[in-house]
Amino acid sequence: MELSVTDLRELVTALSQSDIVELTLKSSDFELTLRKPGAMVSAVAPAPVAPRVDTVAPAAPPVTEPVSAAPAVVPAAPPGKGSDLLPISSPMVGTFYRSPAPEEPAFVGVGDRITSGQTVCIIEAMKLMNELEAEISGEIVEILVENAQPVEFGQTLMLVRPV
Repeated sequence: MELSVTDLRELVTALSQSDIVELTLKSSDFELTLRKPGAMVSAVAPAPVAPRVDTVAPAAPPVTEPVSAAPAVVPAAPPGKGSDLLPISSPMVGTFYRSPAPEEPAFVGVGDRITSGQTVCIIEAMKLMNELEAEISGEIVEILVENAQPVEFGQTLMLVRPV
């Protein structure tokens, strides 16, 4: 079983939008466990099984280097450049787009005034375009993400000075 970066992103997005707390995928090539941050997972240890005398213990599996299929989690940038700035953060893993289409103007730019409920960008996840609406009114001070850049859940996309 091959798992591409796109497949991994789709799995992470599906997990974040579901009630599933932990997901484990196993194949002959790898084992991947995804767990929601802060989720409490209870595990029950299997009962010990006494080895049979006439069985041969299997050889230990070969030690392999872990495969890094996803980019490192990008921590949300703290509101810098003044304590009066508020972040607009990504609600999901996906791809950040500043405009509704490549040839159209960006939803917002640095210095623009926004109102609560105004669309400020699009996050594409699993081939769905999700419009991100501002929850605050104010002025866009900084846009921290480049167009068409992958973003993580909770990553700060923009900084806003509330009015």
